[in-house]
Amino acid sequence: MNDKLNGYDNDLYDVVIAGAGAAGLNAGLVLARARRRIAILDGGAPRNAPAEHMHGFLSRDGMPPAALLEAGRAELAGYGVEPIAARVDEITRESGDGDAPAFTVRLAGGASLRARRVLAATGLRDELPDIPGLREGWGKDVLHCPYCHGYEVRDEPIGVLATHPLAVHQALLVRQWSPDVALFTHEQDFSPEDRERLAARGIDVVEGEVKRVVADDGRLRGVEMADGRVVERAALFVPSTMIPNDGPFAALGWERDEQGRLRTDAMGRTTVPGVSAAGNVADAHVQVIMAAAQGSAAAMALNADLVEEDVAAALGATDGATVGAVR
Repeated sequence: MNDKLNGYDNDLYDVVIAGAGAAGLNAGLVLARARRRIAILDGGAPRNAPAEHMHGFLSRDGMPPAALLEAGRAELAGYGVEPIAARVDEITRESGDGDAPAFTVRLAGGASLRARRVLAATGLRDELPDIPGLREGWGKDVLHCPYCHGYEVRDEPIGVLATHPLAVHQALLVRQWSPDVALFTHEQDFSPEDRERLAARGIDVVEGEVKRVVADDGRLRGVEMADGRVVERAALFVPSTMIPNDGPFAALGWERDEQGRLRTDAMGRTTVPGVSAAGNVADAHVQVIMAAAQGSAAAMALNADLVEEDVAAALGATDGATVGAVR
């Protein structure tokens, strides 16, 4: 058991935050400044760990992702909050005397925490095609987001691997950064309309199955086809399958829409009373700056809900059951 969890069992927190990335840490900062009793749980596997730099974050453009988290932890330490290295295994809704939400958060290793509210900020994981070399280059020159990495490979020969329905869209998007773009069909076929759109933008369509990604000294050199051809490329964009890390929360019965986005209101409240969400666990497409902003918004809403619950308790009321859910 993590030493920092000793003696924490059965303590009641205002908010337990699962996830210590940009969304979770920013939520923690807002709640700590609101003088709430919080616990931040760090599963230790940030999605952007392989990336050398992050971009599109005003005042933080080019900062290594780990440096942002280190700075966030230092700021939280100034308020007496230190994330706990722990992974959430299960979250259950308590049934007790009051109607207000309360949860038991069980952690890997056996410890548990109790919380009036919980915030999911657990991010997502990328599932890549089973092609040799992809995982080794992931976040370096095997990339997923042109807005995150496109500028750094501008005007270079770029490839897009068609392993996802959005491959054509991504190839057309990547064309903004380079005039030399090749779309590898791999196992997909494209409609005549899509091929016309690609041709109109000067995007080459490379037919055939991709065998592996070729690298020299850890840097991408090209894409080897099943027939032995090597198409030289300096970077390869791969639309990954993005899987939310939401297992313990999904078990509570929250809802997603047809596009896989979590149903939340503008402040991150989910369809489960007392449970909020921020960052990539809720929407796979938000960048770091957006995740941080969502964490801030969710924290303010959580504090406001708790204030109302505290007032109701002070008045002897028991109508807190409807606080904190999307309706």
